[in-house]
Amino acid sequence: MNTTTSAELLNPAKNQTPNGPEMIGAEILVHALHAEGVEYVWGYPGGSVLFIYDEIFKQDKFEHILVRHEQAAVHAADGYARATGNVGVALVTSGPGVTNAVTGIATAYMDSIPMVIITGNVPTNAIGEDAFQECDTVGITRPIVKHNFLVKDPADLALTLKKAFHIARTGRPGPVVVDIPKDVSFQKAHFNYPAEINMRSYNPVIKGHSGQVRKAVSMLMEAERPYIYTGGGVILSDAAPELKVFADLLGYPVTNTLMGLGGFPGTDPHFLGMLGMHGTYEANMTMQHCDVLIAIGARFDDRVIGNPAHFTSVPRKIIHIDIDPSVISKRVKVDVPIVGDLKEVLVEMTEMLKAAGPRKNQKKVDAWWSQINEWRKKDCLSFDRDTEIVKPQYVVEKIWELTKGDAFICSDVGQHQMWAAQFYKFDKPRRWINSGGLGTMGVGLPYAMGIKKAFPDSEVVTITGEGSIQMCIQELSTCKQYDTPVKIVSLNNRYLGMVRQWQELTYNKRYSSSYMDSLPDFVKLAESYGHVGMRIEKKSDVEPALREAFKMKDRTVFMDFQTDPTENVWPMVQAGKGITEMLLGSEDL
Repeated sequence: MNTTTSAELLNPAKNQTPNGPEMIGAEILVHALHAEGVEYVWGYPGGSVLFIYDEIFKQDKFEHILVRHEQAAVHAADGYARATGNVGVALVTSGPGVTNAVTGIATAYMDSIPMVIITGNVPTNAIGEDAFQECDTVGITRPIVKHNFLVKDPADLALTLKKAFHIARTGRPGPVVVDIPKDVSFQKAHFNYPAEINMRSYNPVIKGHSGQVRKAVSMLMEAERPYIYTGGGVILSDAAPELKVFADLLGYPVTNTLMGLGGFPGTDPHFLGMLGMHGTYEANMTMQHCDVLIAIGARFDDRVIGNPAHFTSVPRKIIHIDIDPSVISKRVKVDVPIVGDLKEVLVEMTEMLKAAGPRKNQKKVDAWWSQINEWRKKDCLSFDRDTEIVKPQYVVEKIWELTKGDAFICSDVGQHQMWAAQFYKFDKPRRWINSGGLGTMGVGLPYAMGIKKAFPDSEVVTITGEGSIQMCIQELSTCKQYDTPVKIVSLNNRYLGMVRQWQELTYNKRYSSSYMDSLPDFVKLAESYGHVGMRIEKKSDVEPALREAFKMKDRTVFMDFQTDPTENVWPMVQAGKGITEMLLGSEDL
C-alpha cells in the first residue's frame, strides 16, 4: 500500500521505482483512465492536448464524446456522475478551454460531485510567459475544486491521477483538476499505477463517534415533536435504503432539500415534501416547530432555513450528521455533532434504536402528527386545473404519471426547476439531476446526455425553459452524433420566469430585461439538428404529445409547451423572511 505524506503530494514521483513499461505522458494518462474503469470522457480538443487525443484515438476501452462547448463537457460528465455515483471525466485544452469549463467545475463543486477534469497547458518552459492560450489553471480553479494538481514531470503523472480519483470520490466528493503541460504529455516515463493509495494528509472520518451517536439516539427517543431533515449527502453516500429503514423504525416525519429529493420516497406517507424557499407549507411549519431536529447530509443553507435569526428564535435540539466537519455548526449551532459517513452512522443508530425498545412518548408523537396533518390540509401546491391554458405544473404531473416515476429527470434552473421538484414525486435516489448550489442555467441538456450514455434503456427527460435551453442548445448536435435520444420539455412562458416573478413581487412589476421577445422557432430548430420538434398550445394536447414523444424511443424530441406567462411558483419565502412567513399565492400579497 502506498503511504503518501503532504510533502509527497507536491512531489508524487519521489518514491516511485521505474519498473513499469516506458511510455509518453499521454499514454500514461490513457492507461490510468483504463485502470480507473472510466467509460466515457467528454471533451473538446485543442493544441495543448493533441498528444492525449492521439492516444485516445488508438484505444477502445472508453468512448470520447465530442461536445460543442467545454462547459457542456463538464456538465455532461457531471450528470453522468450524479446519476451513477461514479467519477465523471472531462478533458479540455488550455486557455479558453479551461475558462469555458469553469462554470461546470463550480457547479460540480457546489453540489459535491465526484469528477476529474483533465486540462491541457502550455509547455512547462512557457508557463508564466503569457504564451498563446495560457492561463493560470491552478489559480483560476483553486476556489472551485476539492483539489488541483499541476504535473510538471511525466514520472509524476500516474500517481497524481490515482490521487485525483481517490480525492474526488472519497469523503465529501468533489471535482479535482489535473493540469498537464503539453511537453509532459509527450515526454516519456515508466508507468506505475498503484492498486491502492493511502494519503496520511487526507483521511476522511467514516465511523461516527459512538458516544455522540448514543446521545442522538437518546434525544430522538425522548422527542415529542421530532423531524428528520435530509439533504444531498444521503444521495452522495448511497444511504437511501438505510434512511428508509431508520425513518420507518421511528415513524417520524421526513423532509428533503432540493438536492435530497429521492433520498426518501416522495410517495411515502411520512414524507412532507421539499422544504425551504419553495417548499411545502407542512414541511416548513414542521421545521420551525419541531423540538428535536436531526439533519442528515444537509447544511442549513439560506434556501432552506430562510432568515437564521427567525429559525433560531424557536428553541429546539439539533443533531447534525455529515462527513464534512466544516459544515456542522457553520450556519446554525447544533447540540449533537456527528462526523462520519451517513450510511455507517445510520446503520449504527438503527441498531441502537432497535435495542432501545418502545418509546414512552408515543402519544405526544401522535399529537404531533395530528398537527402536521392539519398543516397538510392547506393544499399549498394547488393550481387552476380548469383552464385550457397550459399550466406548467400540469405538464410535470403528466410526465410523472406517464413515466410512473421511473424516469431520470434533469432540469435547468428557474421556475421550471421548482415545479419539477414540487410535482414529480421522486421515489428513487439519483433520478433527480439538477444544479442546486450554484443554480446554473444551461445544465439540463448536457446532464441528460451524460445520463443517457450511462443508462441508454432508461427514459431521460430534461425539464427546461426557453431561456435556459438556449445556453447549451448547441449540444443538440452532440445528441445527434452520439445517438443519445433524450426528451426535452420546454415550459416556454416567454420570460426569464423566476426573474419575472421576483420583479413582480419585489420590484413593483418593473420587468427589466426579463422578457424574451425574439425567440427562435424551437420546432424548426430541433428539426434542423435532425430531431423531432413539437409545439403544444392547449392543455388537452399535453398528454397526447407526451405519449407520442415517449413512444419515439430512438429519437430526441423537443416539446415546446406554450405555458401561462403569469404563473408563479408557490409557496414562496421572500428574501429576509423566515420559513413560516410563506406566500401561498397572489392572495397573500
